[in-house]
Amino acid sequence: MVGRRHSGSRQGAYPRHMLVLNRFLVPPDTGDGFVEQAHAALAALARCPGYRSGRLTRALEDTSSWTLVTEWESVGAYRRALGAFDVKVHATPLLARSLDEPSAFETLASAGPGEPVEVAASDRAADPWR
Repeated sequence: MVGRRHSGSRQGAYPRHMLVLNRFLVPPDTGDGFVEQAHAALAALARCPGYRSGRLTRALEDTSSWTLVTEWESVGAYRRALGAFDVKVHATPLLARSLDEPSAFETLASAGPGEPVEVAASDRAADPWR
């Protein structure tokens, strides 16, 4: 699905994406293999259809704060990826270590360099019980 310009006048150039942010608290002195586990998880996710990009990041201010950031072409692509065998083996154990907080976000506005803001309606159902 392609987002619309703020004015609604034409289809935008940026496809709708889904952003997934999994945050972790990893004490720097634990040596528990977190980085290796995160690399394996990122590699497994990267092999899935609909995967757009991913990064393992660490906070500059607090080296115990990490985030695995992945971008997907759609909610469905991400959900299907979670069912893939390699993801269950390599990513699910890592994702279970993430902080218990919202992690999946739909893109409602975007802008490329020097471009106007593209606004899109939510894909969420108007009635949450549906």
